Amino acid sequence: MGDVGHYLGFGLGLFVVVALTIGLARWAGVGLGLFPLWALARAVAQLSAVALLLRGILAVPWTVALFLVLMLTTASWTAVRRLAALWHGRRAAVAGVLAGSALTLVLVFALRLVDLEVRYLVAVAGIVIGNAMSAATLAGRNFLRGATARRDEIEAWLSLGATPARAHEEIGREAVRESLLPTLDQTKSTGLVTLPGAFVGALFGGAGPAGAAEFQLVVLAGIGLGMTVTSIVVTRVAGRTPYLMVVRT
Repeated sequence: MGDVGHYLGFGLGLFVVVALTIGLARWAGVGLGLFPLWALARAVAQLSAVALLLRGILAVPWTVALFLVLMLTTASWTAVRRLAALWHGRRAAVAGVLAGSALTLVLVFALRLVDLEVRYLVAVAGIVIGNAMSAATLAGRNFLRGATARRDEIEAWLSLGATPARAHEEIGREAVRESLLPTLDQTKSTGLVTLPGAFVGALFGGAGPAGAAEFQLVVLAGIGLGMTVTSIVVTRVAGRTPYLMVVRT
């Protein structure tokens, strides 16, 4: 009965928070509707399923490969839907997420920054893949906005005989830069303004402050690398478009 009461109280508390979010958004005319509630409901269902899956994964280590494939597939699919308006946006999203995540994870564990254990692999992979997905979306959307706003500039480059990649080069650079700045600002303020989830989670998991700080630094470095690679790949693929206006594929 105690567990039931705990979960009921916890659920009610979450509902109050999301209801306030919806109310404030509606009052401000943001136009989110019930999306915050739907998003949280999905998170509850997905985290519950993941919690059950992780019990089996941590007990049978070889199943971690299947779980990593699931995470990569979900992240790629989410980014694909966000970048459907870009020329070859689907290809760019998948290539970016896979490249950024794979390079980062291989490097982190090859350099032995974190012990190659199932629990660490799942934790680091989840964070890196999630941020690679966000980077793909941000870079792609920033690129789309830049290409649309600077259409005349692109046309001028092409009329001078420049390749599509050269015509979109500066737009791609700006898209990557704008995609990375919020994360880099957060990294810069870590410890003074924010205490990130990996650090707090490691503390709650029994690690000492020094060990938790080391794990968080690995995560921050990994996020930076993964997002950079993902953003560059997305903008480079998108920048090869032969069209003056970005079109759906």
